[in-house]
Amino acid sequence: MRFVLALLMLIPLSAHAGTTLVKPCAALLTQDLTPIGGAGSAVTEAVETTSDGIAVCSVTGTLAPRISFQVLLPMTTWTGRYLQVGCGGLCGNVTLRSGASSGCKVLNDGGFVMAATDMGHSGMGADWGLDDGLRADFAHRAQHLTALTAKALIAAFYDQPPTYSYFNGCSDGGREALMEALRYPTDFNGIIAGAPAMLFQVQNTLHHGWLARSNTGADGRAILLSAKLPALHAAVLAACDAQDGLADGLISQPALCTFDAATLACTGAEDDSCMTAPQIAVVKAIYDGPRDPSGAALTPGQELYGSELNWQGVFVPDDAGMPPFSAIIAEPVLQNLAFDPARPTMKLADLQFTTVTLDALRARHLQIDATSPDLSAFKKAGGKLILWHGLSDPHIAPANTLTLQKAMIATMGADVVQGFDRLYLLPGVGHCGGGQGPAALDLLTPMLDWVEKGSAPGAILTSTTAKDSTFGQPEGVSDGDHGMPSADLGVAALPDMTRPVYPWPATTAYSGKGDWTDATNWTQGPDAETVPLRDWAGADLFAPYQPEK
Repeated sequence: MRFVLALLMLIPLSAHAGTTLVKPCAALLTQDLTPIGGAGSAVTEAVETTSDGIAVCSVTGTLAPRISFQVLLPMTTWTGRYLQVGCGGLCGNVTLRSGASSGCKVLNDGGFVMAATDMGHSGMGADWGLDDGLRADFAHRAQHLTALTAKALIAAFYDQPPTYSYFNGCSDGGREALMEALRYPTDFNGIIAGAPAMLFQVQNTLHHGWLARSNTGADGRAILLSAKLPALHAAVLAACDAQDGLADGLISQPALCTFDAATLACTGAEDDSCMTAPQIAVVKAIYDGPRDPSGAALTPGQELYGSELNWQGVFVPDDAGMPPFSAIIAEPVLQNLAFDPARPTMKLADLQFTTVTLDALRARHLQIDATSPDLSAFKKAGGKLILWHGLSDPHIAPANTLTLQKAMIATMGADVVQGFDRLYLLPGVGHCGGGQGPAALDLLTPMLDWVEKGSAPGAILTSTTAKDSTFGQPEGVSDGDHGMPSADLGVAALPDMTRPVYPWPATTAYSGKGDWTDATNWTQGPDAETVPLRDWAGADLFAPYQPEK
């Protein structure tokens, strides 16, 4: 029986390789999308083109009322696999980019049909959040309908459905990934969720609102500027870098770190090597996060020690007059998405950091958040999940992702979770990549092996030099949620390196011999907490719940 199952697994993929098309690309213009998206849904264009040198049939269209999508169907290189990718920030455009896929051969060779959506709106604004239907499209409907649409186009174009379907997203794309696993557990066989903005309500109000407000003086100008960050980062490294076993410029176990920003207090004239009392207060507020006047924490965790250089352009600007990106994110959400009823005239200055505000965010929690740890339906369907998060992420606290991981274990049991889920925490890596550490990695290939061969992922090789594939990505398009343009801080880059990362809670340990920049000189270390967690007033937001439509 095992041999027969293995043979059945192999046949569809070999049959798909080098597929001879049964329909011309233009024939997809007549594909009826009304059963999926309702009246007004239609394919608007189906043209042959190339993406990163791969010949594809590019299909664009609309799902009612105004969800835009694009599907790229390889003309001759399809392997029977489908990959849908998420979008970042508040979305608003179609971005066909697969992150965390450096060196994935199937992707580079054009083996996937790929698709993406703008989540039902265009541009960077959020006034669409005042419309119940458009808000539902953003919360969950757009990704689900795009999956159904892409699969229908695949069946029509190749005369057979995809053998395996995958979703890969980071930031809000990570929230979208978890929302798929929670609400539509049979849409995808494998889901990769990076730095997920799953705690959307808190993340984009109390979290980003605090980062912006804590660094704003009474005159409306920033208190802490980016020129101070190199000295701050150097002081944190001096205090904590060696605690993980090697002074390498990366803090791999922030939970071990204790640091007092007051050690940087200016004793003479102020320059970029020291901080004034108000600047020290800002740094301490950033690390600690928002609290109710009673002292209760309002988030699971905040920015970690070692992430300081990545604060630039997010909530620490280059110039005192520059608006922090955190404010640009928080205010539209406060006005249009966070509360029921909505507060369209609310300003960031009106935000109160209290448990009353936290409780008011619960009204939309069941619709927009994706924090339920009960993914038993996804597991029952055979789904596999990989979570990952950079420890130097300035946008979304890694504590959120670890909180979900622990809640899943508490809800479903460690053995059950181990059967379908892995979490990777990446030292020195910023939001969905970048930062100072080895940020290039391929989680897509291990996911294929797990889903298609039953080979669960272990250590993942990371590096500072590899690049993600550009297949599906128009030149010049970015995720659009990584901060504002910033000046060069003049900090020397760490040497190029490769390093394995093991599934949490395991750590990575230097052998003590050989070049520490070479992955072969690292091995699995003991289990550790890695990210500090704390009691907070919204802990029940990670309890099991039924999503609201």
